[in-house]
Amino acid sequence: MSPDAVPDWRPLLLSCWGEQRDERVTRVLRSVEIEWTVRQVNAAYLSDRIMDVFLKTSGLHDTLVNRIARLRFWLAWQLDANGAEAFGPVILDWLDNLQEWRGWSDTGGRSARVLLDQLDSLIIAVSASFESGRTGPVEAYCQQWLVDKEKRETQVGRLRERLLETEQGASRQRFADQMSRALIGRALTGRNLPVPISRFILSDWHKVLKQSIWLEGVEGELYRHANKLLEWLVWLGDPALSDRDRNRMYHVGEQIGDRIQDVWSRALGQEPPRAVMDEIQTVIVDRIRGEALELTPGLKVDGSFSWESRWLTAASVPADAASEYCGCWFVEGEGAGEQRRFFFTLLEDSGEVLWTNGAGVKLGLQPWSAFLTNLESGLVRPLPSPTPFGDVLAESVELLARVCAKQQKQRENAAKEARAKAEGLRREKEEAERVQAEQEAARQAELDRQHAEAESQRRKDAKAEQERLRRELEVAAIRQIEGIGLGGWIVCTPATDGGDPVRLKLAVKISASRKYVFVDRLGLNRKEFLHDDLVAGIVNGSIRVLGSAAEFDDTLSRVVGRIRVGRN
Repeated sequence: MSPDAVPDWRPLLLSCWGEQRDERVTRVLRSVEIEWTVRQVNAAYLSDRIMDVFLKTSGLHDTLVNRIARLRFWLAWQLDANGAEAFGPVILDWLDNLQEWRGWSDTGGRSARVLLDQLDSLIIAVSASFESGRTGPVEAYCQQWLVDKEKRETQVGRLRERLLETEQGASRQRFADQMSRALIGRALTGRNLPVPISRFILSDWHKVLKQSIWLEGVEGELYRHANKLLEWLVWLGDPALSDRDRNRMYHVGEQIGDRIQDVWSRALGQEPPRAVMDEIQTVIVDRIRGEALELTPGLKVDGSFSWESRWLTAASVPADAASEYCGCWFVEGEGAGEQRRFFFTLLEDSGEVLWTNGAGVKLGLQPWSAFLTNLESGLVRPLPSPTPFGDVLAESVELLARVCAKQQKQRENAAKEARAKAEGLRREKEEAERVQAEQEAARQAELDRQHAEAESQRRKDAKAEQERLRRELEVAAIRQIEGIGLGGWIVCTPATDGGDPVRLKLAVKISASRKYVFVDRLGLNRKEFLHDDLVAGIVNGSIRVLGSAAEFDDTLSRVVGRIRVGRN
């Protein structure tokens, strides 16, 4: 096909790209009544094949997949125009680096909109490439993308460092606060205490207990002393617990003040307020004396003090327990509604998973046990490992090469089989023709034999008929000769042509020698015939007997007619 006859498909591909149509290039080509070249059809098929495989294995969000899949129109045009050079190093690098957005989710937030805006710019760049007939606009877009990628990676790295430092401290604070709340909640639940003790525990001792946990953890001595003093305060304040053992009450009340001051100073680094300690000492003394104090529930029913019992049984998570999940992407949901999260780290103090997005922004916290439960139930699943575009391209080309080699082998085998089949048919045809020729030759030979036999039989029959007729003529001639009396006339025709017939009369008949002597009309001796010669002459027509000639002529005519018929 001449270059002038090659249909220009750029307007059609540009229209599909501008409309952002989600169709395969091969389907678009079939939808119009144009005879495309083999190179264009192959380029369309290869573009669809490569993009389909890449997008199925890229691990990107469906929204991004649909947007990037439309590049198949531009790739088809480039494959037709430039062949393997369509995938320049900049474009390949950009396609490979799309994996940085594996964790992108269509949340509608600012970070999500940034990527969509960048892909909107891709529409303009590809359209400009179609209109100008050059790849420059697309390459410039990809180059700028890669430059921005390096900036984003640096920014995300700094954000994650700050986030890790902040969240680790917050995790320790959160664990200390929640653990101290759980200890106080457990100790005060179902207890009726004097108001000063309840107030001291909820407002003052809460801070001491929290700080002791933060400083040394739940394994430290300071935490054990703080927790033990909490139990003593509740035991002294609740008559239902301490009134049954007055001696112990006196012993505990005598020491608890000094112990509280010691733990307070170690945890908070300062002496407790005098007014607070005096109020507690007064209540303890009143309890030792057995005075009746006003009691109220340790925890108010309004729920102003919140706590969770799970912190009391929460086991510490080993640092290496989450090593296989850290730095991995997870996804929940299906299709366009799926949400992707990055397992940034496991906060060991609080036993919580810290989730972030692709930009290094915190998405939330989740208890380690809840994460394992969701992972086991399938509510959250790991995102499969990505496949770089270069690998997809190499695998696709290798696969197509194998398919081409296989098809070529199949065509060779088919051609070989066709040749073998044709050779077999030719041999069968030759054999059939040979057999037919032999049969025809045998049939012709049989016909010739039959004709020969028929001809031989006809000749035999004709000869026999002639012989019979000759005998009849001889019999008739013999009768004529025997019927010739002396003076009977015959007519002799000379053997040479042109001679006149001669009339002769029987003059003498010699019976012993069977000789007949004939003379002419003047009586001269002219001719002698033996009996057999006369018979032969009469039969061959050279001699004709007169007198009874009419009968002989009729007989002779009939016999001659039958002879002629037999010869024909």
